[in-house]
Amino acid sequence: MSILGKMLSPVKNPGGDEAEMSFLDHFDVLRKHLFRSALWILVFGIFIFTQKTFVFDTLILGPTKPDFITYRTFCSIADFLCFKPAPLEIFTRELAEQLTIHLKVSFFLGFICAFPMVLREVWLFVKPGLYQKEQKATRWVVEICSLLFLSGVLFGYFIIAPFSISFLASYNVSELVKSSATLASIVDSMTMFTISTGLVFELPLAIYFLAKLGLVGPQFLRTYRRHAIVLITIVAAVITPPDVTSMVLVTLPLVLLYEVSILVAARVFPKESVAS
Repeated sequence: MSILGKMLSPVKNPGGDEAEMSFLDHFDVLRKHLFRSALWILVFGIFIFTQKTFVFDTLILGPTKPDFITYRTFCSIADFLCFKPAPLEIFTRELAEQLTIHLKVSFFLGFICAFPMVLREVWLFVKPGLYQKEQKATRWVVEICSLLFLSGVLFGYFIIAPFSISFLASYNVSELVKSSATLASIVDSMTMFTISTGLVFELPLAIYFLAKLGLVGPQFLRTYRRHAIVLITIVAAVITPPDVTSMVLVTLPLVLLYEVSILVAARVFPKESVAS
């Protein structure tokens, strides 16, 4: 039986008796979980909105500064690894642009901070539709998924963003052209570097569920490893600027995650599927 089918089947109420839940009952439960998820994002978003100076001067614009921790770390390791961004003039084009971007940044950072809570609400909605064995097998799904997502966000912020911004800010087609960027373009780039990478880092967990359902096995992943690497490279090229360094920085950990996914699939893939 599918998860959806099990969710629409009779479930036990807190008293232990079985109660038939209609589609409207499930919809009402879903609405409550969505409301709490939105509330978590709103709470974090409002707090982040009040921290304007720190959010923009330290977080958003941090990778555009030569003293950012990534630049200092690489320079302290070896001289040939040392790199820094070129001076960049940041401006806005419209009167209300700064307020609009402030609200946008507050929402996205609120989503990132509230991600574990939002994921927990999703899990609480799905959990009653699972068998006891399935609940036990996935009891750490919220923690693992949150860890993978936040790891991807941090990787995108501290690794991809500095390399990409340094490359793009230093790229010059003529000495007569000075580098500048709109605040909106920087925010959009930072959003792409972090949230996109965080979602891509969920690959092992996605493979876990696909393997658990018997849809994708370790042999399948090994057979199509080369195809997967090509696809990973394309994904890396999409979520990074058009420079080789950034693309390689994203491709390498994704390939590593793919190899980890093979090990995960080998561990959870149903044995009877392999035998058949």
